[in-house]
Amino acid sequence: MSEKRRIVAFGEIMGRFAPDQFLRFSQSCPGSLDLTFAGAEANVAASISLLGGQAEFVTALPKHAIADACLRTLRGLNVETRHVLRTDVGRLGLYFVETGANQRPSNVIYDRDGSSVALTPADAYPWEQIFSDAGWLHVTGITPALSRLAAEAALAAARQAKEQGLTVSCDLNFRKKLWRWDDSTEPRELAEQTMRGILPFVDVVIANEEDASDVLGIRAGDSDVHAGRLAIDRYPEVAAAISRQFANIRKVAITLRESISASHNNWSAMLFDVKSQAACFAPLKEGQYEPYEIRNIVDRVGGGDAFAAGLIFALHAGGFAGDEEALRFAVAASCLAHSIKGDFNYSTRTEVEALMRGSGSGRVVR
Repeated sequence: MSEKRRIVAFGEIMGRFAPDQFLRFSQSCPGSLDLTFAGAEANVAASISLLGGQAEFVTALPKHAIADACLRTLRGLNVETRHVLRTDVGRLGLYFVETGANQRPSNVIYDRDGSSVALTPADAYPWEQIFSDAGWLHVTGITPALSRLAAEAALAAARQAKEQGLTVSCDLNFRKKLWRWDDSTEPRELAEQTMRGILPFVDVVIANEEDASDVLGIRAGDSDVHAGRLAIDRYPEVAAAISRQFANIRKVAITLRESISASHNNWSAMLFDVKSQAACFAPLKEGQYEPYEIRNIVDRVGGGDAFAAGLIFALHAGGFAGDEEALRFAVAASCLAHSIKGDFNYSTRTEVEALMRGSGSGRVVR
């Protein structure tokens, strides 16, 4: 890995509106909604900084007071924002989330059309300067779904990062509701065409249990994520199939969520090393694979981003004993994120390592 420690994340950040606790929109509107800031790539940058890493977030934002508040939030978490573009075009994207419980799923409504990052061309960003003192770039499949310009910017970022010797990670993150910028192509096909253009510049692929199927058409046996049934032992085959299609990829990480209900999930992950063709799973209990059983979920949105942040931090920061420990750290970090309201994972490295060691009882720390 590069000796340069700074990790850059590129993408969109939005305002996130949510009713209090588990209230439905129809119960809260008209009325008050809680406003925070969120976005897959920004979530990763914030979490890396909270874990103790050096993170920078790059995006385009309009020139107004709410966008100013957004940047102050990131800076307050020690996320570098010096290369954020402030533009005269576009708006701050928004999304609304209704937190599910028991058999009622969470619901997300997007209001992102015409956002500044969706209207900003790739050549507006000073990529060479952005990456001059960085060692890692993280992108996702969400920002490219916003517009052709955003897709071109993500591709340009990945290409330039590779030219400058950075490690590049990409979370496939398929969002069917967003892939609408080419009316002649259905969302899944558009996602595959676009992401296949970006993946040749990627070293580390991150996905959830269904992204490989949705984006690349690679299925894990008889897994049925909607029924909460995963063929766990088939995911190394999925990772190997991805690596065969893209010779540049060095590692593939896949989060494995078994949804018993909106409030009760089993949570684990796999990391596949392409060179050795070896896969490891986490978490482990007495040396045996055993997923975290997360009951009474507070907020699952952003859980995958917390995993990506934990994995990138562990692989890049050093001091971790190989892939297995890096994976255990990432899964523990994302497990804790399920207990925190909002997209950002306000968990410290000390808290994550305590869970890795088995401290998961929730007893008061005095």
